[in-house]
Amino acid sequence: MSEKGTNQYYITRQDSTESNARSYPRKFPFALVKAKGSWVEDIEGNKYLDFLCGAGTLALGHNDDEVNQAMVEMLQSDFPLHTLDLTTPVKDEFVHTVISHLPKELAENCKIQFCSPSGTDATDAALKLCKTATGRTSVVAFQGGFHGMGHGALSCTGNLGAKNKIGGLMPEVHHFPYPNSYRSTFGLAGDADTDAACAYFERTLKDPESGITKPAAVILEPIQGEGGVNPAPVKFLQTVRRVTEELGIPMIVDEIQCGIGRSGKLFAFEYAGIVPDVILVSKAIGGSQPLSIVIYNKKLDTWQPGAHTGTFRGNQMAMKAGTIVLNRVTKPEFLAEVVRKGEKIMARMNEIKSKVSIIGDVRGKGLMIGCEFVNPKEKPDMNGVLPGNGDAAAKVQHLCFENKLVMEKGGRGGSVMRCLCALTVTDSEIDQAMDIFEKAVLEVNKEYN
Repeated sequence: MSEKGTNQYYITRQDSTESNARSYPRKFPFALVKAKGSWVEDIEGNKYLDFLCGAGTLALGHNDDEVNQAMVEMLQSDFPLHTLDLTTPVKDEFVHTVISHLPKELAENCKIQFCSPSGTDATDAALKLCKTATGRTSVVAFQGGFHGMGHGALSCTGNLGAKNKIGGLMPEVHHFPYPNSYRSTFGLAGDADTDAACAYFERTLKDPESGITKPAAVILEPIQGEGGVNPAPVKFLQTVRRVTEELGIPMIVDEIQCGIGRSGKLFAFEYAGIVPDVILVSKAIGGSQPLSIVIYNKKLDTWQPGAHTGTFRGNQMAMKAGTIVLNRVTKPEFLAEVVRKGEKIMARMNEIKSKVSIIGDVRGKGLMIGCEFVNPKEKPDMNGVLPGNGDAAAKVQHLCFENKLVMEKGGRGGSVMRCLCALTVTDSEIDQAMDIFEKAVLEVNKEYN
């Protein structure tokens, strides 16, 4: 094999030319040359099951035939690919497809803002929208949340790793406790933790002595992704919606990772039967191509022309691909399969959990699943829960990669292994992935016996 035919050749060149901020190549040191469905292949001919799929971007897996054919036809037709915010028949079809799948109350009263093609920009656009509409400045976000890496989005993000060295972030962002029955902020278990989070949220925002001015917006993920796959209880989402409505505060739901079918519904907030004021959508909405939109109630549409722009907000290929994705993932039978496959993975992970001492919790919805590793050699916290074990999670991740399975970590201290596989993953592929995962877990668990 020639030097150029090795992973190391490209990894070395990448190391010498790309930013120190790069992350994934440090965990997955390969150079990819081919991808199809749930599989990727490196330049040395090794094939890997991909349970990361662009951090949940590839809802239909790599190189879906229908999506690719549509994009090829566009390329061969001389259709405009870059249009700023000018309209086209492709854009018109995409917009009305999106609207057709929204809750009726919002569908009849919505506007859509096309953003630069990252979720971060959708977050910043939504914050600007709500500040403009309300004339207010403060924002309520939640501990454990992740909303992007731009200054505004990062200000609303809970994780301190990317914030500690960045001064001057957007002021007046207040982080409230997010329900977590496994690691309760309040030292409570189960429903009691949810009740406390609900009470804290409502009482603080209604307290004239809280020290927090009436916010321009409340922003949350219905299922926290990077924060460790924490699904919000239905009661919590309903409480946030009720309180924000009572106080006239726009509610922003960040569906960038948990949306577009990943939870087993088109949007994860649907589990609570609520209708938010603003929905952030990116990742899977573009059918493998970069796309980011903000869907919002037209009562907020008070900003002026040019208030939020972006050169690459007119990605026609992404809109064409996104229409196909929406038409596929919204079929009831497709979503039912997402739920079934997710239950299959969680059942297998819980079976593995019963055999070892280093897994503390398995949680999620649909095909957004987290497995939290703990350290049985250390003392439990105030909740009686063992501390998270990012070291064990990293070792499991490494062994999975060596055995041709790509999975990513997240959560506090990187202690949660996350499943973000394609929604089209097969039962056979799930079995193969879980066999590899179990083998890795059992191996690492030996260190703690």
